Amino acid sequence: MTTAPALEHVWRLELPANTTLINANDRMHPVKRAPYIKVIRQAAWALARHHKIPALQRAHVFYVLHPDTKTRRRDPGNWSPSAKAAVDGLVDAGILPDDNEAHLLGPDPRIGAPIKGGRLILWITDLDQMAPTQLAALTPPGDPS
Repeated sequence: MTTAPALEHVWRLELPANTTLINANDRMHPVKRAPYIKVIRQAAWALARHHKIPALQRAHVFYVLHPDTKTRRRDPGNWSPSAKAAVDGLVDAGILPDDNEAHLLGPDPRIGAPIKGGRLILWITDLDQMAPTQLAALTPPGDPS
């Protein structure tokens, strides 16, 4: 039987309500998209610093998208550009040395219940504090890594 990781090694970062999220289907010009990326990145940086998340060598990140009540699209993977910007904010804050495969597992999408204004919530788990059996549960079957 495996147990969940100790909560002192898991952090929840909720971006502010009404933060404009970037959807992969938006097809925004990069110049128009840049200010939204900057806001998300800075919000994640500020939240990580506020919660005093220590520097990690390896982390698993999943994000939960709580779409706005008016939003009809419910594919959480479409919001991966927002999650990417938030993870970049974690790197900027010194939480991770880089967001490459050596340091980051994810970000993996999840869908949550619709909330007025929408929300993006990051869950960060320190992989170095997980038991090998817990880590194995995060690796797809047959994956040699």
